Amino acid sequence: MSEKGKVVIKALVTGGSASGGPPIGPAVGPTGINIKDVVDAINEKTMIFKGLTVPIRIACDPGTKGFEIFIDTPSTASLLLKELGAEMGSKSPGEEIVGNLTMDQIMNIARAKRDKFLEKTFKSCVKTILGTALSIGATVQGKNPKDIQKAIDNGEYDSIIKEEL
Repeated sequence: MSEKGKVVIKALVTGGSASGGPPIGPAVGPTGINIKDVVDAINEKTMIFKGLTVPIRIACDPGTKGFEIFIDTPSTASLLLKELGAEMGSKSPGEEIVGNLTMDQIMNIARAKRDKFLEKTFKSCVKTILGTALSIGATVQGKNPKDIQKAIDNGEYDSIIKEEL
């Protein structure tokens, strides 16, 4: 919405529980658009990321009082921690393990994030997610994520990681 008179507001909200307070209310209020309608739309669109910090953009048209909500995906680390049910990653990854993930969980996050990645193949996206799993102190199928990355390079996961990009 780059037309004259349109306003784009960027904010970080907690998935499923945005409110009319800051940062939404003070930013949307001056446009004359109904804040409750905006908050309801944000909460509906971010419910799948409940409890996570989600970057959003609100494109407002003060003339028509219309708006459009754009949701970006939370960080890879946030998605992994949500899958683990952990609040934070390890203070010393490699020594302290915060949890164990399945390859299905890794691949689901790769699918959710693939539009944001520069990698050309789905296999590369999966390996990137594994790198983040390593950095937060998670194992994958009980193994060090580096070992899974090497196994992917050796073709050991070709039967389950199909090119999806």
